[in-house]
Amino acid sequence: MNTDWSTYVQGVGTLHLSRSLRFADIFRDKYREAFAIKKPGSILEIGCGTGALAKALHRWYPGAAITAMDRDTAFIEFARKQAPEITFQEADAARPPYADHTFDVTISNTVAEHIPPQAFFGEQYRVLRPGGVCIVLSARRGISVPAPCVAKESDFEKEIWQRVEDRCAEMEKKVGVCQYPMNEREYPLCMEKYGFRNVSTEYITINLTPDDPVYSPDMGRAMINAEHQTRLDAINSLKAIAPDLVSHEERVEMRRLINQKYNRRMALYDAGIKQWDTSVSVTMVMRGTK
Repeated sequence: MNTDWSTYVQGVGTLHLSRSLRFADIFRDKYREAFAIKKPGSILEIGCGTGALAKALHRWYPGAAITAMDRDTAFIEFARKQAPEITFQEADAARPPYADHTFDVTISNTVAEHIPPQAFFGEQYRVLRPGGVCIVLSARRGISVPAPCVAKESDFEKEIWQRVEDRCAEMEKKVGVCQYPMNEREYPLCMEKYGFRNVSTEYITINLTPDDPVYSPDMGRAMINAEHQTRLDAINSLKAIAPDLVSHEERVEMRRLINQKYNRRMALYDAGIKQWDTSVSVTMVMRGTK
């Protein structure tokens, strides 16, 4: 059993809500064009987390056999309950337990930077059939502008986060967060190095702005709730990361302050008082053929 990532880095709620938004059907055509999957057949997702992308692939490519793997037990248990029609397996991305030439497509989202390149690209090359397609999604620098009612931190909050800054950095390093970063030039070169041909790149922007009328009220509220859950999960993780540095009473107070801020943000949204806070993600999509 391994729950390092869900305990120390990103909680189940954080990953599920944020990725469900980014792989919502309103963005389907952007992804399908970039993926250019002509014969989906069998698809393997590497590092699936709570299963948001796997579920999207199931919707976007009806009839494809979707297999999704992640090393975090909590993520896999959650994903299986959410989508029993998909095969989820607990396994290490550096050592996928599949035979050579098994899949038509491999795909991953924000995984490459955490895995040694030889294992990440080499193992996908191994499990792909000849002519199979490897698709790698990598997060690039985006835009984040919070609403004023959630942006301002009290001195109490600032002091807590300063107190645990070094401990959080140590834990991320221990878990292996972003130990193998590459820039936009290095990634396609790396794919070619490990045997992929016809390598191409595309960039997808996902605009999550609750007040934009293009989005339904349900989706606008989901954007606010996703940010809210991310902040709460960060506080909850302190119990495991820094129990000696932050007391139970301090965590309770931190949660109270966060709830107060996001309840205010939701009230403004429901009242139609626009804040125009936004989160714009930029995703680099690399595609190579075996």
